[in-house]
Amino acid sequence: MDSYLWTVIATVGAALLALAVVEVVHRTVRRLGRRSVLLSELSEHSHRPFQVAATVLAIQFGVRFSTGYGIGTPWRRTLLHLLVLAVIGTTAWLVASLLLVSEDTALARFRLDVPDNRQARRIKTQIVMLRRVTIAVIVVLAAGVMLMTFPSVRGVGASVLASAGVIGVVAALAAQSVLGNVFAGLQLAFSDAVRLDDVVVVEGEWGRIEELTLSYVVVQIWDDRRLILPTSYFTTKPFQNWTRTQAAVLGTAEFEVDWSVPVQAMREELRRLVEGTELWDGRTCVLQVTDAVGGMVRLRALVSAADAPRLWDLRCLVREHLVGWLRDQRPTALPRLRTEVGDASGRLPWQWVEPSRPVPGAAADSRPTEHEPPDDARLFGGTDDGEARSSAFVGPDEPAEAPPR
Repeated sequence: MDSYLWTVIATVGAALLALAVVEVVHRTVRRLGRRSVLLSELSEHSHRPFQVAATVLAIQFGVRFSTGYGIGTPWRRTLLHLLVLAVIGTTAWLVASLLLVSEDTALARFRLDVPDNRQARRIKTQIVMLRRVTIAVIVVLAAGVMLMTFPSVRGVGASVLASAGVIGVVAALAAQSVLGNVFAGLQLAFSDAVRLDDVVVVEGEWGRIEELTLSYVVVQIWDDRRLILPTSYFTTKPFQNWTRTQAAVLGTAEFEVDWSVPVQAMREELRRLVEGTELWDGRTCVLQVTDAVGGMVRLRALVSAADAPRLWDLRCLVREHLVGWLRDQRPTALPRLRTEVGDASGRLPWQWVEPSRPVPGAAADSRPTEHEPPDDARLFGGTDDGEARSSAFVGPDEPAEAPPR
């Protein structure tokens, strides 16, 4: 009975001593942490794992050295085995917390609340992925070490290693999609193809990367929906990344107007608009005629902004302002449909215009034949420039050689 009482006293004393030592270390680290980010993170996030691990380890030593009277008994072996498993588990918890603290300390050096945060987002993406891999590796290693404490498991270790090749092939075939997503996640983290908070367009949806894991990616759509895609999607299919190199982006606003539109006046109005708004970053402001078919003239306003949200508001502002400007200041430039009525004989002045140059081999007052278009309707041939262009595509005339007999 005295032996058991001594064991309890020794165990409780060892646990109290460990708690006292941990408390002293914690207070010291917290005081020093006022001037160090690393020590501050350690005192906040690693205190509890350190406390539990030290206490369990002290209890294990106390039981081991105070139960010499029970050497060889089943209860002592079982108790020590359970304490060893607890030490392994709490030590893994402590190691994981230390690694996470180091990752958080590295991440604290990079700010995300600055205009150009591409480098910080890249580092954050890699650290987040490393954190997930670190936790998974520590859990697997801790579980493996725990299993190796069982004699029966150590006994079958040789046969398991001998059949590792076959098991590896079977496991790879069974979990190829899962492993593919895992490797795709690591590839995304370190290839810098996509990062957290990147603005992307996937599956026709515009949003930002909200979460990036080893198996899936969460895209926050602009209307607060969530699009969840496997990580392998971003390594096998094309997608748009608007913030791949920088946050500043370009955007367009297109208009279909009448041919009478004053392009230069509209260009000046666009410049006056963007110079008076804080949404424009001062880089690009262009108005061009990009098409003139179908009875309409298509104008494209190209503007730039510091990031995608500002660009969206700027494009909407450009559309709203120029639509109002056309309606109020240039109503004749609004889209119109024209209809002209005439006879079918083709003798009205607007139905036939003489060619600018006479067609070779035809009278000056005759119309071109059906198979001989005028020079200004031909791209290849008809003029010296057209003949040169034709020879460049067709090649010089060469006599065909007779086939051998």
